Order: sequence, then C-alpha cells, then structure tokens
Amino acid sequence: MKKLVALFLSLMMLLGSVAAFAQGEEYTVYLITMDLMDQHWVNVDAGCQKAVAELAEKGIKVNYTWDAPTRGKDDAAQIESINNAYANNAEAILLASNGPDTQVATIQQYQNEGVKFIYVDSPANTPALQTLATDNTAAGKLAGETMLKKLTDDGVMEGKIGIVNVNAATTSTQQRESGFRAAFEGTGFELLETQYGEGQVAASQSIAENYITEGVVGIFGCNEGSTTGTGNAIKESNVAVVGVGFDKSDAILQLVNEGALLATMAQNPDVMGYEGMLSAVKVLQGEEIAEDMMNFDTGVTVLDKAFIEANNLLGK
Repeated sequence: MKKLVALFLSLMMLLGSVAAFAQGEEYTVYLITMDLMDQHWVNVDAGCQKAVAELAEKGIKVNYTWDAPTRGKDDAAQIESINNAYANNAEAILLASNGPDTQVATIQQYQNEGVKFIYVDSPANTPALQTLATDNTAAGKLAGETMLKKLTDDGVMEGKIGIVNVNAATTSTQQRESGFRAAFEGTGFELLETQYGEGQVAASQSIAENYITEGVVGIFGCNEGSTTGTGNAIKESNVAVVGVGFDKSDAILQLVNEGALLATMAQNPDVMGYEGMLSAVKVLQGEEIAEDMMNFDTGVTVLDKAFIEANNLLGK
C-alpha cells in the first residue's frame, strides 16, 4: 500500500506540473518502440497522444510521430528509425531500446548533436535523461511467486518449468526472467533452458507446445506475444499446466478468464508514454528532471480471473 501511495503522489506531482509549461512553443518529439504491433506499444503511443493533446490545450504544439521496425524486433531497423527521426529534426526521442548495446553508438552520436533521449520500458546501456519503466526484476519475481503459490496450493512440489522469452538481448525481458528464476531458488522445481520466440505468437506457441510435450508443470511468458502463444498452447493441450505471463491485451485477458493462463503481470504503458512526453517537453524547455524521478517505476498489477471479473476488464 505504501508503494501505491508513493506512486500516486509521484504521479500527482508530475500531473500538477503541466500548468508550469511555457506557452507558444513548438517541438518535434518521436516515440520509437520495438515494433508497431504489440498492444503494449499501442498503449505507450496512446499515453503520448494524451499528453500531446493536453499540451496543445495549453498552447504548446508537439509534432509527434510514433515509429518502429515493421519487421518486428530488428536492431538494424530500429537504428534506422532513430536515424530517420534525427533526419526529420527530432528534438527529443522516447526510446524503447531493442537491446542494451546495439543502439548505444547511435544514441550517443545524436546526444552529442543535442537530441534529448528518454527511455520508455527498455533502456540501453548508455545514460539518458530519464527511464520510465517497470521494475522488471521485481515484477518477474512476483510472476514466479504467483506461479509457485498456485503449484504449492495444488500440492505440486516439484517438476519442470519452461520459460518463453523474446531474445537474449532485450534487457527488460531478461530482467523479468531473472526475477522469475529467483522466485524458485531453493525449491524442488527444475527451470528448463529458456527458449526464444522473438515475441511472435506463433513461434512462442510452438515453443510452449514443446515444453508441454516435455511434461512441464508451468510455463512463463515474458512479454505479450510470448504470453499469448503460451496461453494458446495450454488451451489447446487440455493439460494441467500453470501459465503465467506478462503484459495485457484482449487475447491475454480472455485466456486468463478461460483458465488457460493463471495470471498476467500488467504494466502501465500508457503512463510510460504520458509521463515520458511531459518530461521530453520539460527538458526541451530547459528544465531538469529531479534526481529522484530519473528512474520512474511505473509498476505492475497481477491480473487473474477474479481481478478481471471484479473490474469488468473484458467489458461483459
């Protein structure tokens, strides 16, 4: 509860500061994500658009563009998106880095040219003005604890557990996996070697199906595509496997509601986009981001069947 109160107060401080913006200014800001498909990124974009609309009401025009690789999580294509943003006079870039290292040289090059970088969801291994993201290690551990509780409540004290991740280079999902594995330390469960599906639903479903064939008792999906694929595989198998995932989409919520997935860790991507956009405009106006706000944990919520029904998340 204390953490929720602190998060609420931090959000209120940021929201209340909108009125402090100087009017009559115009800026160019880009959001660059890992792809244009996942609902997670759609929600980050929605948060950005909300901030842009509110700023416009206060006389501040933001020329805003959302760009990302069209071929999925592609390092070279994301660097190309950053290059294009610079060529189109981007003054600030909100970036969800596809990997910790591959974008570093490009980011540093444009930082030296005066472009302001703010990370949303996934940082690279070079400093930026602010990072707005989930504490992925803590959230991954919460996912593991959620699965472990269900297994032990069912009397299952040992067995194999599979992990469907995106790739070995994406910092955010690697941190989630690390936290998840930590939750099972000292238990009788065997966590199998991680398999990578690049966040694609079909590839992730195939991986999960193979895990089920191996006789796993649980599977963890590290992002939206991984989770949807995992849920689909469990649903079609009719085998008692505990599935826990990450991110929120209508497909994932339906899989949880149907019982194919036990729960999913829902981030707040709209907050990442909204607050990231406000921060971008502030720094472009010459303000500094407070030291205690440079790493902003946007939090997660455990969405299980009871939570979905209680909050009418499927609109039924």
